[in-house]
Amino acid sequence: MKPAVLQLIDSFNQGGSERQALQLTRLLAQSDKFKIHLASLSPEGSLRVGVEDLNLGEIPSFPLTSFYDANAVRQLRRFVHWLKSSQIQIIHTHDFYTNVFGMAAGALARLPVRVASMRETAGMRSAAQKKVQQVAYSLAHQIVANSEAVRSTLIAEGIEAEKISVVYNGLDTARLIPHASSRAEALSFFGLNVDENRRFISIVANMRHEVKDYPMFLRSARKVLDAEPEAAFLLAGEGELTDSLQTLAAELGIQDSTYFLGRCERVADLLSISEICVLSSKAEGFSNSILEYMAAGRPVVVTNVGGAAELVSEDETGYLVASGDDATMAARIISLLRDPDRAARMGATGALVVREKFSCAAQLSRTESLYDRLLQQT
Repeated sequence: MKPAVLQLIDSFNQGGSERQALQLTRLLAQSDKFKIHLASLSPEGSLRVGVEDLNLGEIPSFPLTSFYDANAVRQLRRFVHWLKSSQIQIIHTHDFYTNVFGMAAGALARLPVRVASMRETAGMRSAAQKKVQQVAYSLAHQIVANSEAVRSTLIAEGIEAEKISVVYNGLDTARLIPHASSRAEALSFFGLNVDENRRFISIVANMRHEVKDYPMFLRSARKVLDAEPEAAFLLAGEGELTDSLQTLAAELGIQDSTYFLGRCERVADLLSISEICVLSSKAEGFSNSILEYMAAGRPVVVTNVGGAAELVSEDETGYLVASGDDATMAARIISLLRDPDRAARMGATGALVVREKFSCAAQLSRTESLYDRLLQQT
C-alpha cells in the first residue's frame, strides 16, 4: 500500500508558495509513488482549477480567522480527525500559517513524518510570529528550505543543521510559452497602447509587503528614463501598496512611463515583451520571479538577497546589486539597453541554467528521496 502524503496549502490564490506547493502536488500525483492528498486553510483562489484533473478526491478546507479563538480549536480538531481517518503518514506544509496549523495537528494526530517549509530569509514576520513558527519547527521532523540562504537563516535561528533539507524550487518551463502569437497581440492584451519603440523593463512581485521595495525600482526607473527616454516600466502585482506606489511614480514624474498591470495571469506574455527583468526586494528566499525571468530568456538585474546569488551568475546571466542601491540598478539596466546583443546572450545562458539545475524533475526527485528517508527512520 502506498504511503499517504498530504500537501497542506494556505489557499488557491496566486502566490509563489501556493504555486510551488501545487506544482509539487501535481508532480507527486503524476509520479504515483505515493497516495497524494491535498487540503487547504481556504478553498478560494484561481489556482484551484489547475488540480481538478488530478483525481485527488476530497480537498477539505479548514478555514481560520485566528490562531487564538474558538474556531481555531474547532478546525484543529476537525483536521486531526481527518488526518487519522485518512491514514495520512506524511504531512508537508508550505508557509507560515500551514506550518503552525499543520505541525500542531500532525503532532496531535501522531503522524510518523511531519515536514515544514521555510521560503524566506527576513522581512516578512513579526517577532511574535517568529516565536510561534519556532514552536511549529520544533514539532517537525524536517524543514525544507528552498535555498542555501534560507538554510543558513534557519541555522542562525537555532535550528539543527541536520533537520534542514534544501530542495530548490522547480519550474515548469511550459508555463513560459506565451499565449499571444505576436508582440502586438500581447500589448493589446495588457492594454498597452504605446509607441512600438518603447522598451520594457518589468518587475513581477506582490504589492502587499514593503519587503519587495518597489520604491527602489521606481527610483531606478527615474534614472533609467533620464538616460534612455524610450524605456517603459511594467509593474505586475497587486496589493494594498498600489495606490502609494502610483503616487510615488507621479512624484518622480514617471507616471506616463510606468504601467501598473495588477495581478498578472499571463506572465509568459508579459515576459515576451520585456527586454530586462528586475527584482528589488530587501529579502527573499528563492525567488520564483527570477526563475521565470531566466527561463524566459531575459537578462536580470536583481538585489543580492536570499538565494539570488544561487541563481544569478554575475555578468553571465545578469547582475546582482545591493538592496536599496537604485543608482547601480539603473546603471546596470542602462548598460543592457545599450548592448542588446550582450543582453540576449545573458538571457540565453540564464534559460539554460534553469533547464539544467532547476527543473521539475530535480524538485520531484529530491522531495521523494526526502520522504523515503524520513519514512525509513520511523
